[in-house]
Amino acid sequence: MCDYGYNIKFGKNFYANHNLIILDTATVKFGDNVLIGPNCGFYTAGHPVDVKQRNSGLEYARPITVGNNVWFGGNVVVLPGVTIGDNTIIGAGSVVTKDIPSNVIAVGNPCKVILEITEEDKTDYLERMGIK
Repeated sequence: MCDYGYNIKFGKNFYANHNLIILDTATVKFGDNVLIGPNCGFYTAGHPVDVKQRNSGLEYARPITVGNNVWFGGNVVVLPGVTIGDNTIIGAGSVVTKDIPSNVIAVGNPCKVILEITEEDKTDYLERMGIK
């Protein structure tokens, strides 16, 4: 589901599971090879902290940018103005309130980097587990 649809840009090989919500009042740009788990939301719209402004109907929008090769676990929410770097994993249930750099695993509410992805992490998972 989306607000407008024309403010969403998809790279190659994009995949989203069930119940994706994109509030595209501003641009939402996804790079190549982005995987999105179920029940995720990308929200460019926000409202002022000041109650008088908020009650007047004032709303703002800030773009969201997602790099290449990014994987979002289920139930992730990305808030207005956030940029997520290439090759990053956002753990399930995270609320992304600030920019996340490339080549990291980030989780939580608010979402924070917990691990930089190393060269060892980039090797074949099955081989590392002794399965291959």
